[in-house]
Amino acid sequence: MHDPDCPQDCKKRGHVCPTRTCPKGCTGHADRCPKRTGVGIVFRQRKGRSRLTLRCPPELLPILRAHKRLQDAERAEAGDLWEDHDLLFPTRRGRPMERSEDDKMWKALLRQAGVREARLHDARHTAGTLLVEQGVHIRVVQEILGHARVTTTERYTHVAGGTHPVTRARAWGPLSGAMTTNCNP
Repeated sequence: MHDPDCPQDCKKRGHVCPTRTCPKGCTGHADRCPKRTGVGIVFRQRKGRSRLTLRCPPELLPILRAHKRLQDAERAEAGDLWEDHDLLFPTRRGRPMERSEDDKMWKALLRQAGVREARLHDARHTAGTLLVEQGVHIRVVQEILGHARVTTTERYTHVAGGTHPVTRARAWGPLSGAMTTNCNP
């Protein structure tokens, strides 16, 4: 965490010092802004289109419905302590998860699966790349990832050229589900 008393050229290890001063009404990095006081939770609008409809395999819907039932039970148990922010993965009291907690959970999941450590955001790149390698049209991948421009999707995916179709089918076959169902549990 940033120490408000750090000099402008601070080189102290173990914390992050902003490289520029915060503008008035700062929300760009509000969770770690040393000047932030009494603001509460700040949600930023997503880039691009105002609403994004996520698409998912039909197999995921029962899992999301079960998650919603568990969340409804947590909401009932919390009673008046519940803060409703309409989040899919909040804390047990309805608040947004701290970024560090989300990261810990993601890394634990990777260890459990025997997968090398990577950022959660890297999973988006991987998903886009796997879809393109499976032959999904780039415009469909663009819609799934929620990109406003196809050029963003093209930069986002990392396809190894010349992958043989039989190799692709064997490697990625278990991941190829119909990506056409809306995820509205």
